[in-house]
Amino acid sequence: MELGKQIRKYRGELGLSREVLAEKIYVSRQTISNWENDKNYPDISSLLRLSEVFGVSIDILIKGDVEKMKEEIKQEDRQQFQTVSNIFTVLLLATILTPIPLLHYLDNVGITIWVVIAGVSFWYAGRVEKWKKKFDIQTYREIVAFTEGQRLDEIEKAREEGKRPYQKLLYGVAAGLIGLAVSALMLWIFRRL
Repeated sequence: MELGKQIRKYRGELGLSREVLAEKIYVSRQTISNWENDKNYPDISSLLRLSEVFGVSIDILIKGDVEKMKEEIKQEDRQQFQTVSNIFTVLLLATILTPIPLLHYLDNVGITIWVVIAGVSFWYAGRVEKWKKKFDIQTYREIVAFTEGQRLDEIEKAREEGKRPYQKLLYGVAAGLIGLAVSALMLWIFRRL
């Protein structure tokens, strides 16, 4: 974190020892040492006192830390999105590949299991869509850039936004064709049984 460097810098500029600074903001010398060495972070009242003693705003004092905290949040968001996407992918594959074997080997119980898998898959699909809407990502390229922690420049973003209506149409047609193929396959299999 940057706050430790900032405290050291301003303390040095004012010629204050850790003991003197600790007395001015009502903490121990060890607490100042821990802050400067990034072992822990001051509470808001201590940050206010530090900013008063140093004669700088809290914004200046913690600016680098706020940016790092925002980046950590972004990293956590990306990881959560990736996890939800991976779960959805596995469930989607299970939904596509398991209906025939489940029906063949487990009859009605197999159909019930498949309906549960499909239901959970749809629920995860909804979660993926919420994430995509939250971060305004829709095309494959935008999703890849997001999961890698990158941003598309304005021109690339405009190009991707131009593709969105066509991609939705293509997804609809592809889903219809896949549904038709799966239905035809299931009919063929049922006729053979």
